[in-house]
Amino acid sequence: MLKQALAQNGLIAILRGLQPQDAAAVGEVLYAAGFRVIEVPLNSPSPYESIATLRKTLPADCLIGAGTVLTAQQVQQVKDAGGQVIVMPHSDAKVLRAAKAAGLYLSPGVATPTEAFAALEEGADILKLFPAEQMSPAVVKAWLAVLPAGTVLAPVGGITPDNMQAFLDAGVKGFGLGSGLFKPGMTPEQVAVNAKAYVAAWKALR
Repeated sequence: MLKQALAQNGLIAILRGLQPQDAAAVGEVLYAAGFRVIEVPLNSPSPYESIATLRKTLPADCLIGAGTVLTAQQVQQVKDAGGQVIVMPHSDAKVLRAAKAAGLYLSPGVATPTEAFAALEEGADILKLFPAEQMSPAVVKAWLAVLPAGTVLAPVGGITPDNMQAFLDAGVKGFGLGSGLFKPGMTPEQVAVNAKAYVAAWKALR
């Protein structure tokens, strides 16, 4: 279902700093704009509450996940809150295995081909290319030439509507969007404007 959601719209919303009381309204405008994967990093205020609210608020075809997942214990807490996707800044095998054992989708962070192959071996569903600022589209293209066919790479970090094309041309299938989409304190209306701009760029470039 994760790859299906990204095939429909390859943009992943990263809501770092989201307040639980804002979760429903922000989630609704993102869904209306076309987002189908939404992530709440665990270094946000009361993240499990926000995850639970988003899961209860949004339709089943929108996957809710947690980012900055660092331990196996957090994996279980995410699942208990209704989260379905585990997103990591790194590629710790213990966390990868806990996520797969819990039946959750898995998107570990990778920055080298060695990490990418190891993460796929542990059952990663998509690879979070992080930080994308240090990876040129040429590097991404080289990775995809040697990674298994069908590997989904999603750059995260510094992605704007203006720099998506080069990465898409290199073969990426999605992007993680952070502060360019959402910052703490933004109104749902402001988030909606940003979301629509990203979705319009995604559709135009593909």
